[in-house]
Amino acid sequence: MTVQGRGSGSGTDVLIRKVDSHLATLRTGLHGPELELAEDLARCLRELVLATAHSSAADRGLVRAAVHYFVLRRESRGKLLPVRSLAAAQRVVNKAVRQLGRPDLLVETPRRERSDPDPALR
Repeated sequence: MTVQGRGSGSGTDVLIRKVDSHLATLRTGLHGPELELAEDLARCLRELVLATAHSSAADRGLVRAAVHYFVLRRESRGKLLPVRSLAAAQRVVNKAVRQLGRPDLLVETPRRERSDPDPALR
């Protein structure tokens, strides 16, 4: 049982380091709502990693997949992810949040984007 505790703590640390490292990279090039979204995603992912550290393998796998999606640079141009990739990561993270029954951790769209008037309301 002690070995399992160490293993889950180690896995937790690795995932949190991945999130923090990626956020540090994003901070060098993002500003405003995009940076706010990246920071909100990182905060949510850290909380999910900690909250599921001793959960089922399926729940931990779901969180691990969301972390990897956030840090993946599949659509990168240079060092930074384009904004649409952060929006895609937001959808993936929010899906995991809903599946884990944690609606309190939903990541909202940054204010500037939400304040754009809906063309249907004009």
